[in-house]
Formats: sequence, structure tokens, C-alpha cells
Amino acid sequence: MEEVALDTTIRLHAMSPSDQAGHSTCACRRAKMAPVAPPDLLMPAPATPVPGPSHDAATLRLSVAPMMDWTDTHCRVFHRLLAPGALLYTEMVHANAVILGDRTRLLAMDPVEHPVALQLGGSDPALLAQAATIAAGHGFDEVNLNCGCPSDRVQAGRFGACLMREPALVADCVAAMCEAVAAAGHAIPVTVKCRLGVDDDAEYSRFRAFVDAVASAGATQVIVHARNAWLKGLIPKENREVPPLRYDWAYRLKRERPDLDVLLNGGIADEAAALQHLQHVDGVMLGRAAYHDPHLLHRLDCALSGRAPRTRGALLVAMRPYVEAQLAAGVALKHIVRHVLGLFQSQPGGRQFRQVLSEGSHRPGADWELVERALAATGWPSAAGAG
Repeated sequence: MEEVALDTTIRLHAMSPSDQAGHSTCACRRAKMAPVAPPDLLMPAPATPVPGPSHDAATLRLSVAPMMDWTDTHCRVFHRLLAPGALLYTEMVHANAVILGDRTRLLAMDPVEHPVALQLGGSDPALLAQAATIAAGHGFDEVNLNCGCPSDRVQAGRFGACLMREPALVADCVAAMCEAVAAAGHAIPVTVKCRLGVDDDAEYSRFRAFVDAVASAGATQVIVHARNAWLKGLIPKENREVPPLRYDWAYRLKRERPDLDVLLNGGIADEAAALQHLQHVDGVMLGRAAYHDPHLLHRLDCALSGRAPRTRGALLVAMRPYVEAQLAAGVALKHIVRHVLGLFQSQPGGRQFRQVLSEGSHRPGADWELVERALAATGWPSAAGAG
């Protein structure tokens, strides 16, 4: 699981509801490969790159990482409520899934999510070009290519982190995506999320050459997960923790390539660290920290925008119209409230809050009343629980 802070289930094909319920947050290790699109669905790779526009500087300052199994549309609606100014990312979706799968489900997006980017997996320029065009047509504000997931199954499919050793191929993919999107009349950026290198790569020049290749092909932004990916011997969880972080490489890249938007990802766990990084790069991308402590995302968004922070209780209550609309549409409460379990992290009643929701949301007929009971366990809106 790349810090795709949640880079786990790679949605390579449409999954049944029972399949979705059964896969784990490390599902990218066992993702099934999608069928190859038939020839009449393929598009030729373009000869020249056509860069798309970049996001404005304010949007780039804060983003939430693609987190497989976690950043689905319900999660993104919650994160948008927490951080009106952040750029949000989908879970990674394989290009074949976009072309051949259930787009209604795989590309599900609520209008309030904008700006939101679709992260694609794959290494075939023609397939990625077609998938990018479909994504743009569905209203996504950016298409991002994953070059950071280190799982065995991803490597077997020749995409993710192993692509860092094939900069020419990645450049071809980016160029094809840029030209296809532009040819279809869409003005959205194509970006890349990568590592510093793979295995024992220790040369900054190799990392910079990879970035230069994708930027020359039309990528307007690179998101740097500031550690190597180990392709052998480490499970995805260890790949998020064991390789040492090298923030200085991202800082140096921005100094040497000032015209390229550089976002930093990996190990950013508090406001002070995020604000310090923003002195050196264009933006910070939060992953697991934003998911496990959602109010951190809110506080950081407020710090950057000047908006007044809201209490955890008020933020949760603001979700009620969305939750009730989804319940009326037949969505089970458990699919929505799993994303809010960390809202009262380290707060009075936080453990009880999680317990009430975790134990009750799976029961038939669970509705907003359960959320109210969970909230009451925190003491909100009393002074003790108003944090």
C-alpha cells in the first residue's frame, strides 16, 4: 500500500458488493489483473506532448493522498467538508477498469468533491490515454499516474513504483494522456505521483532525471512520496515506514525546477511539520494522518485559508443531509460512517464514539440516530465535548 495513504485495493476490474466487503486495506497486494481491452478500444500514443493547465497555487497547498479502500466518494465528501480548500484524490483505479469496468461505481463522485483528481494505474500509453479521456469526460479536475505503489501484484502488472526504472515509458504514458485529454477538448492537468527511487537507488540525479522526463512529456506537477520503494522483501505496510524519508530531495527538486509544481507526501503527521514543509515546496499531501485524525486536516486547511476552525461535533452534524440522502438512496450507514471514526481521536469520549458507530452501523436499519448516540458519548455540545 503506497501512501496512497492508502494505496491499497487496486481496482483493476469491477467488484461485486460482496467482493468489496471482503477485501482488506492491503488489497493492492492481491489485486486481480483486468482483461486487456480489445483492439478497437485502443488509442495510438501521441507523437508530441500537450501539457494541460496546472491548478492554482492555493489549491496545491493542501491535498489528501489517494488511499485505496479509504478515499472513496463518501470519504471525499467528508474531507471536502473538513477542508474546503484541499485537492482530493480518488483511490487508484487501473486504466483497464476505467475502460471496461462499471464506471458508475468506479468513477462515483459527488459534485461537492471538486476539485478532485482521479489516480490511474497502468503502463500502456494507449490505454492510459483512453482512461484519462474518460476521466476528464466524467468531470475530474486532474488525472494522476501512480508511480509509487510497490506491491508484488502491481509490479507483476508493470505499473506503480517499478515504473521509476522506466522513465521513457512513463514519459510516453504522460504524453499520450496529455494529448488525448486536450484532443477531447478538456483542459485538466496530467500529474505523476512517485517515490525517490526503488530499492537501493541512492542517486539524486536519477530521481531528477525521472522527474525531468515526465515534466518534459507534459506533466505539470509531481507528487513526491519522499522515500524509496523496496520492491522485494518488504510488505506494503513496511514500505510506508522502513525506507528513510528524504525530504531534502523534494526541497532540492523545487529549487532546481522552480517552474514545476512539487508536492510533498510521506510521514507528515502534524500542522507544524506541514507548515514547515510549505516553506520549501508548493504543497503538502496528507495521507494516513488525515484519515486517522480528520480534524488535523480541518485545522491545517483553516491555518492556510484563515477560516475559523469548527468543532468536531459541528463538522459531524454538517454531514447529516448527505448521510440521510445516501440512506434514502439505499446506501448502508456503515459505508459512510467508517470514514468518520477518527474524528474524535484523542478527545474525551473518542473511544466510545468509535465503539458506538463500529458496533451499530452494520445492523440493518442503522440510521442518523446512531450517529447522534455516538456524538452524545463525546459530551458534545457541552464544553467538555466541544473540541
